[in-house]
Amino acid sequence: MILDRFRLDGKVALVTGAGRGLGQGYALALAEAGADVALLDRTGCARTAEQIAGLGRRVHQVACDLLTATPADLDGVVAEVVSELGALDVLVNNAGIIRRAPAVEFSEADWDDVIDINLKAVFFLSQAAGKVMIAQGHGKIVNVASMLSFQGGILVPSYAAAKSGVAGITRSLANEWAKHGVNVNAIAPGYFATDNTAPIRADEQRERSIVDRIPAGRWGTPEDLQGAVVYLASAASDYAHGSILAVDGGWLTR
Repeated sequence: MILDRFRLDGKVALVTGAGRGLGQGYALALAEAGADVALLDRTGCARTAEQIAGLGRRVHQVACDLLTATPADLDGVVAEVVSELGALDVLVNNAGIIRRAPAVEFSEADWDDVIDINLKAVFFLSQAAGKVMIAQGHGKIVNVASMLSFQGGILVPSYAAAKSGVAGITRSLANEWAKHGVNVNAIAPGYFATDNTAPIRADEQRERSIVDRIPAGRWGTPEDLQGAVVYLASAASDYAHGSILAVDGGWLTR
């Protein structure tokens, strides 16, 4: 039955930035589909862990600051997940930050912080997971891209650069790893009501201009992304490689 192909029973997933917002939504969706879940966050994921445990799934919290983590640290994260939960079948690279300023005023620190978390950590955590997945002959990596993987945005040059890079990494790894049974794809969320977009939503004129352009007529919620992450983490997507799946209320069609 087709719905059985979306089940994740017996699988182990690692979700970064899982303490709140979209990352929490991804983690809960994977658990509801049957997966045991490792939660990576700098400040902890107690609430997410409690909800996953309530679903009857195993859960493990990993403390890691992706801003300062080295490739060796990220190898250690993967090793910890495998040790604690017995496997690693799915990686969701969700963690990210954003900094806003005009390009002529943008600081080196704001550039480096965003690139390090949103792009460098994505690659090296994928590399660490990829070693395990290639060896076992299967795995799913789901990166989180953005509308700014396709567009330039306003006042967010490092974020636009990083998310464009995420799309490139997704395609590059898919080209190399598809033959090993590893699927690498990405979700590109549109405008979602999260902490990252709080400053925009607080600007009444800017908020209205965004909603007016979205054909669906509203901001997205974490629940709007749950079907996409389960699809890309499951056997239902076994022939999808290097896709950037927009979940944007129709934003890109305008």
